[in-house]
Amino acid sequence: MTKDKHFKHEETKAEDEEIKMTAETDEENEPAEEPKEAAVIANLQEENAKLKDAYLRACAETENTKKRCQQEIEKNAKFALSSFAKELLTVADNLHRAITSVSDEQKEQCHALLEGVEMTQKELSKVFAKFGIKKINSLDRVFDPNFEQVVQEIEDPSKPAGTVIAELQSGYLINDRILREAMVIVTKGGKK
Repeated sequence: MTKDKHFKHEETKAEDEEIKMTAETDEENEPAEEPKEAAVIANLQEENAKLKDAYLRACAETENTKKRCQQEIEKNAKFALSSFAKELLTVADNLHRAITSVSDEQKEQCHALLEGVEMTQKELSKVFAKFGIKKINSLDRVFDPNFEQVVQEIEDPSKPAGTVIAELQSGYLINDRILREAMVIVTKGGKK
Protein backbone atom coordinates (compact mmCIF):
# COMPACT_ATOMS: atom_id res chain seq x y z
CA MET A 1 0.00 0.00 0.00
CA THR A 2 1.10 3.38 -0.77
CA LYS A 3 1.37 6.14 1.70
CA ASP A 4 -1.74 7.91 0.40
CA LYS A 5 -3.77 4.78 0.51
CA HIS A 6 -2.49 3.88 3.93
CA PHE A 7 -3.26 7.33 5.22
CA LYS A 8 -6.77 7.23 3.70
CA HIS A 9 -7.37 3.82 5.19
CA GLU A 10 -6.40 5.04 8.64
CA GLU A 11 -8.52 8.15 8.17
CA THR A 12 -11.53 6.00 7.27
CA LYS A 13 -10.81 3.75 10.19
CA ALA A 14 -10.69 6.78 12.53
CA GLU A 15 -13.95 8.11 11.12
CA ASP A 16 -15.60 4.70 11.61
CA GLU A 17 -14.46 4.61 15.21
CA GLU A 18 -15.67 8.18 15.77
CA ILE A 19 -19.08 7.27 14.34
CA LYS A 20 -19.12 4.17 16.52
CA MET A 21 -18.28 6.22 19.63
CA THR A 22 -20.89 8.82 18.76
CA ALA A 23 -23.46 6.07 18.36
CA GLU A 24 -22.47 4.58 21.72
CA THR A 25 -22.63 8.02 23.34
CA ASP A 26 -26.07 8.60 21.82
CA GLU A 27 -27.21 5.24 23.15
CA GLU A 28 -25.90 6.17 26.60
CA ASN A 29 -27.64 9.55 26.45
CA GLU A 30 -31.01 8.18 25.40
CA PRO A 31 -31.67 6.19 28.57
CA ALA A 32 -30.62 9.26 30.58
CA GLU A 33 -33.26 11.32 28.73
CA GLU A 34 -36.09 8.93 29.62
CA PRO A 35 -35.77 9.38 33.43
CA LYS A 36 -35.68 13.16 32.95
CA GLU A 37 -38.88 13.05 30.89
CA ALA A 38 -40.53 10.74 33.44
CA ALA A 39 -39.57 13.14 36.26
CA VAL A 40 -40.96 16.09 34.30
CA ILE A 41 -44.22 14.20 33.67
CA ALA A 42 -44.46 13.21 37.33
CA ASN A 43 -43.88 16.82 38.38
CA LEU A 44 -46.52 18.04 35.96
CA GLN A 45 -49.00 15.44 37.18
CA GLU A 46 -48.33 16.42 40.79
CA GLU A 47 -48.75 20.11 39.96
CA ASN A 48 -51.94 19.29 38.05
CA ALA A 49 -53.32 17.42 41.07
CA LYS A 50 -52.49 20.37 43.36
CA LEU A 51 -54.16 22.84 41.00
CA LYS A 52 -57.21 20.60 40.69
CA ASP A 53 -57.46 20.35 44.49
CA ALA A 54 -57.10 24.15 44.84
CA TYR A 55 -59.80 24.64 42.19
CA LEU A 56 -62.20 22.26 43.93
CA ARG A 57 -61.58 23.95 47.27
CA ALA A 58 -62.19 27.39 45.74
CA CYS A 59 -65.45 26.14 44.19
CA ALA A 60 -66.56 24.69 47.53
CA GLU A 61 -65.68 27.92 49.34
CA THR A 62 -67.64 29.92 46.77
CA GLU A 63 -70.65 27.65 47.25
CA ASN A 64 -70.39 27.97 51.04
CA THR A 65 -70.17 31.75 50.75
CA LYS A 66 -73.30 31.78 48.60
CA LYS A 67 -75.16 29.70 51.19
CA ARG A 68 -74.00 31.93 54.06
CA CYS A 69 -75.03 35.06 52.18
CA GLN A 70 -78.45 33.56 51.39
CA GLN A 71 -78.95 32.65 55.04
CA GLU A 72 -77.90 36.14 56.11
CA ILE A 73 -80.32 37.72 53.61
CA GLU A 74 -83.17 35.52 54.88
CA LYS A 75 -82.29 36.34 58.50
CA ASN A 76 -82.15 40.06 57.77
CA ALA A 77 -85.48 39.93 55.95
CA LYS A 78 -87.06 38.03 58.84
CA PHE A 79 -85.84 40.36 61.56
CA ALA A 80 -85.59 43.69 59.69
CA LEU A 81 -88.90 44.75 61.15
CA SER A 82 -87.75 44.19 64.74
CA SER A 83 -87.07 47.81 65.63
CA PHE A 84 -90.25 49.01 63.90
CA ALA A 85 -92.31 46.27 65.55
CA LYS A 86 -90.82 47.13 68.93
CA GLU A 87 -92.09 50.68 68.53
CA LEU A 88 -95.56 49.41 67.63
CA LEU A 89 -95.72 47.35 70.81
CA THR A 90 -96.28 50.55 72.79
CA VAL A 91 -99.30 51.25 70.58
CA ALA A 92 -100.65 47.77 71.37
CA ASP A 93 -100.01 48.40 75.08
CA ASN A 94 -101.86 51.72 74.98
CA LEU A 95 -104.84 50.19 73.17
CA HIS A 96 -105.00 47.46 75.82
CA ARG A 97 -104.80 50.04 78.62
CA ALA A 98 -107.58 52.09 77.01
CA ILE A 99 -109.87 49.06 76.84
CA THR A 100 -109.17 47.90 80.41
CA SER A 101 -109.48 51.40 81.88
CA VAL A 102 -113.18 51.67 81.00
CA SER A 103 -115.33 50.66 83.96
CA ASP A 104 -118.62 48.77 83.67
CA GLU A 105 -120.62 51.98 84.33
CA GLN A 106 -118.75 53.87 81.59
CA LYS A 107 -119.15 51.11 78.97
CA GLU A 108 -122.71 52.17 78.17
CA GLN A 109 -121.80 55.85 77.81
CA CYS A 110 -118.80 55.28 75.51
CA HIS A 111 -119.88 52.06 73.81
CA ALA A 112 -119.03 53.28 70.28
CA LEU A 113 -115.61 54.57 71.32
CA LEU A 114 -114.77 51.35 73.16
CA GLU A 115 -115.89 49.30 70.16
CA GLY A 116 -113.65 51.36 67.86
CA VAL A 117 -110.62 50.88 70.13
CA GLU A 118 -111.28 47.12 70.32
CA MET A 119 -111.53 46.91 66.50
CA THR A 120 -108.26 48.81 66.19
CA GLN A 121 -106.61 46.42 68.64
CA LYS A 122 -107.89 43.39 66.68
CA GLU A 123 -106.60 44.84 63.41
CA LEU A 124 -103.20 45.50 64.96
CA SER A 125 -103.14 41.89 66.21
CA LYS A 126 -103.86 40.65 62.65
CA VAL A 127 -100.99 42.74 61.28
CA PHE A 128 -98.70 41.39 64.01
CA ALA A 129 -99.68 37.81 63.13
CA LYS A 130 -99.07 38.49 59.42
CA PHE A 131 -95.48 39.50 60.17
CA GLY A 132 -94.74 36.72 62.67
CA ILE A 133 -95.20 38.75 65.85
CA LYS A 134 -96.82 36.74 68.65
CA LYS A 135 -97.79 37.64 72.17
CA ILE A 136 -96.20 35.53 74.91
CA ASN A 137 -98.76 33.94 77.21
CA SER A 138 -97.18 34.12 80.69
CA LEU A 139 -100.09 34.06 83.14
CA ASP A 140 -100.40 31.03 85.46
CA ARG A 141 -97.18 29.50 84.11
CA VAL A 142 -93.84 28.92 85.78
CA PHE A 143 -91.50 31.88 85.37
CA ASP A 144 -89.11 31.51 82.39
CA PRO A 145 -86.14 33.94 82.48
CA ASN A 146 -85.75 33.63 78.70
CA PHE A 147 -89.11 35.30 78.07
CA GLU A 148 -90.00 37.16 81.24
CA GLN A 149 -88.53 39.68 83.62
CA VAL A 150 -89.64 39.61 87.27
CA VAL A 151 -90.65 43.01 88.57
CA GLN A 152 -92.12 41.89 91.89
CA GLU A 153 -92.57 38.78 94.03
CA ILE A 154 -95.69 38.26 96.10
CA GLU A 155 -96.24 35.79 98.94
CA ASP A 156 -98.94 33.30 97.85
CA PRO A 157 -98.88 29.83 99.44
CA SER A 158 -101.83 28.68 97.29
CA LYS A 159 -99.66 28.58 94.12
CA PRO A 160 -96.26 27.02 93.48
CA ALA A 161 -93.27 29.33 93.88
CA GLY A 162 -92.26 31.07 90.66
CA THR A 163 -95.75 31.07 89.12
CA VAL A 164 -96.61 34.18 87.11
CA ILE A 165 -99.74 35.71 88.67
CA ALA A 166 -99.81 39.10 86.91
CA GLU A 167 -98.44 40.63 83.74
CA LEU A 168 -97.54 44.31 83.88
CA GLN A 169 -96.35 44.41 80.29
CA SER A 170 -96.90 41.74 77.66
CA GLY A 171 -93.96 40.02 76.03
CA TYR A 172 -93.70 39.40 72.29
CA LEU A 173 -91.80 37.13 69.90
CA ILE A 174 -90.94 37.86 66.29
CA ASN A 175 -90.40 34.72 64.23
CA ASP A 176 -89.79 32.75 67.45
CA ARG A 177 -87.12 35.15 68.64
CA ILE A 178 -87.66 37.43 71.63
CA LEU A 179 -88.81 40.91 70.66
CA ARG A 180 -89.64 42.12 74.15
CA GLU A 181 -89.65 40.33 77.51
CA ALA A 182 -92.84 40.27 79.56
CA MET A 183 -92.71 42.19 82.84
CA VAL A 184 -94.35 39.94 85.42
CA ILE A 185 -95.19 39.45 89.06
CA VAL A 186 -94.44 35.98 90.45
CA THR A 187 -95.31 34.08 93.62
CA LYS A 188 -92.93 33.08 96.35
CA GLY A 189 -93.36 30.80 99.31
CA GLY A 190 -95.65 28.19 97.82
CA LYS A 191 -94.82 24.62 96.86
CA LYS A 192 -92.09 24.16 94.31
